Parts: sequence; structure tokens; C-alpha cells
Amino acid sequence: MVESSSHAPYSTQVERSLLDSVVALARHVFGAAASSVFMLSEERGELVFAAVAGEGEESLVGTRIAMGTGIAGWVAASGQTIITDNVADTDHFAKDVAASTGFLPTSIMAAPLVADGECIGVLEVLDRHTVGDAGRELDDMELLGLLASQAALSLDLLRRSERGGSASRRMGSLIARLSEHAAMDADDPLAVALLGVSLELLDRASPSGG
Repeated sequence: MVESSSHAPYSTQVERSLLDSVVALARHVFGAAASSVFMLSEERGELVFAAVAGEGEESLVGTRIAMGTGIAGWVAASGQTIITDNVADTDHFAKDVAASTGFLPTSIMAAPLVADGECIGVLEVLDRHTVGDAGRELDDMELLGLLASQAALSLDLLRRSERGGSASRRMGSLIARLSEHAAMDADDPLAVALLGVSLELLDRASPSGG
């Protein structure tokens, strides 16, 4: 069941801006109908729409669903990335929940946001433009995983900066992974765009980024 909530799915306006940037980037990179980030609220046993780009962006932010519901719930529980080009083929898809949001996708990709070894949220991409291109499926999953890692690390950086901490070593590791992926796919504008915008977001999230 989907319910509206006044409970904020983010702790600061900067965090909201970061999550908005992440879903906008994901939607652009994959040419998708929509992209969203769910944040886990363990004390309430819920997943909360924290940011949405595309279908549902005017109404879904702040909406909550029960933990374990649908594909996002499965990803949050398992910590695994999933891609399905026909949601009717997976038992994880909650059609009734999707219908209640006003949009029924055909394909979904979802990846966990992992910080300090724990899943803190889920990044979803709905109806991406490369559906049916078997040669791109692994690349799409890799790109989504990198973007989810970037989002989780950026959130961690923001929260650590508020506490006076640092995550510079993990930031350097992620930048190296992004750079390697872009170098391997230098002719792929999606990979290059992901690297460029991800580095910008990481810089904005860093305590020294202004």
C-alpha cells in the first residue's frame, strides 16, 4: 500500500538537492520515463520516495510504502542490483503499488545505495531507452551500479561533514572506478556524461566543495 507522508525522506535541503540531481542524471543517462530514489526508514518500517524525475515527480516525493514491497523492497532487503525488461516476468513487481502511483512501467532497473556496508536506499530507473538491446544490458547495470555508489557516497559525505568526519578514501576509490569505466567506454557518451556529472556531484558533496 502506498501512503502519503509529511515525514521528510532527507535530513537537509542540500541532501534533497543532491538526490534531485541523482534522479535527474539517471533519467537523462538512460533516456528513461522516470527515475526515483527511495530512502529506508527502518524505525518506521518503510521505503520513502525521496526524489523523483519524470513520471510522478509532482506527487510522489514523501510517499511511503511498506518495507519489502515490490522490486525496490527486494533490492533493499537483498542488497543486489536487478534489471527486468518485462516486469510481468518477475514475482518481485508489485503491480497494485505501481498502479497506485499512476504509472505502470514495462521495465525496471534498481540498485541499492550502500553506505558503511548497509543499504540506506534504492535507485530505480523505469522504462529506459535501451530495453531490448541485449548488448547494453550489462553496461546499463554497471552504469546504474556506479551511479548508485556515487549517490550513496555523496550522501555519506554530506552526513559525515555535518559530524566533522571524512570519507575521502572511499571517494577516491569511486572516482577511480568511474574514470576506469569511462576510459573503457570512451566512445560512449553515456559513460562520459556519468563520469563528468558524478564528479561534479561528489565535489559538491565534499566538505571542501563549497
